[in-house]
Amino acid sequence: MHDAKIHNCNCPDCRETSDSPVKQLHRHINLFLGRLDEQQRRLYAAIESIKHGHGGDVLLSRITGMNVDTIRRGRRELQDQLRSRPEGRVRLAGAGRPLVEKKTPPSPPN
Repeated sequence: MHDAKIHNCNCPDCRETSDSPVKQLHRHINLFLGRLDEQQRRLYAAIESIKHGHGGDVLLSRITGMNVDTIRRGRRELQDQLRSRPEGRVRLAGAGRPLVEKKTPPSPPN
C-alpha cells in the first residue's frame, strides 16, 4: 500500500463545512496525485493548470500543495513535448541523492 500523505486543499470552497462538488473534486485530485511519482504529479498539475487558464498555477498550487514553480516547470516540459525528459526514468540522469561512496570522505593514508 502507498503511505504518502494526502494533501488537504485549503481553498475557500474546501474550508467550507458543507461537502460541495468542488471540495469532492479537490479531494479526488489529491488522492490521485498521492499515487503518482514526482514527474507524473508535476505533469498532471500542469495539465489541470492549463485547463484553468490565467491563475491556474496559483490555483493548482493551493489545491495540491505543490510549489507554483514546479507546476510551471511541468507546463514548460509539456510545451517542449517532453523532449527534455528521458523515457522510462522519473528523474534526469545524475539527479537524486548522491551515492554513499561520493558522500563519504576518503580515508587518510596510513
